[in-house]
Amino acid sequence: MLAEEVTISMGAIQLEGELAVPSEAKGVVLFAHGSGSSRHSPRNQYVARVLHDAGMGTLLFDLLTAAEEELEAYTAHLRFDIPLLASRLAEATRWLFRQNVLHHLGVGYFGSSTGAAAALVAAAELGDKVSCVVSRGGRPDLAEDALEEVTAATLLIVGGNDTPVITLNEEAYARLHCEKQLRLIPGATHLFEETGALERVARLASEWFMDHLHPVEHHSL
Repeated sequence: MLAEEVTISMGAIQLEGELAVPSEAKGVVLFAHGSGSSRHSPRNQYVARVLHDAGMGTLLFDLLTAAEEELEAYTAHLRFDIPLLASRLAEATRWLFRQNVLHHLGVGYFGSSTGAAAALVAAAELGDKVSCVVSRGGRPDLAEDALEEVTAATLLIVGGNDTPVITLNEEAYARLHCEKQLRLIPGATHLFEETGALERVARLASEWFMDHLHPVEHHSL
């Protein structure tokens, strides 16, 4: 397995990440999490390991710099800046396409919280360059008008007891015109901390990526 710490340069800023790609990988899944989480999150790390076991690569990285995260803890001014988060995810995807050993692999997104909205906006921008999206307890509604432009197969996963977020996901689901599913995890709350809940999320995500990740031509990016 290729496994390394990476630095993704975006003009004046640099974002730190962890790239892990099994040999004979079918594709790479980029993780987009909301503010307050990080690439070191046990939940994200667990899902990444499940995807590795299924033969998929992962890129876990932080959409904000360390300085931005520190400021965000006090101001909360960036967590809902979906255009900013989406632009950084799209740029990280372009960075991935430029890596010669990975350019042939399919690309998917795994988003949580506001990161799910960023994933959908970036998927709408990149079109068929992104095969699929999975949202875990996300806020896809914040993708707003980009929802109608998403072509990537999209799976929305919500805790069965996360009532306000269920409603927001249902509204977003109705606006998606791509291949799509909305799955509820019975008894789970927003962070899927209940016994077996995160395992079900990871299994559903893995199955979705296995079914929908496919190589595409990236040369036009």
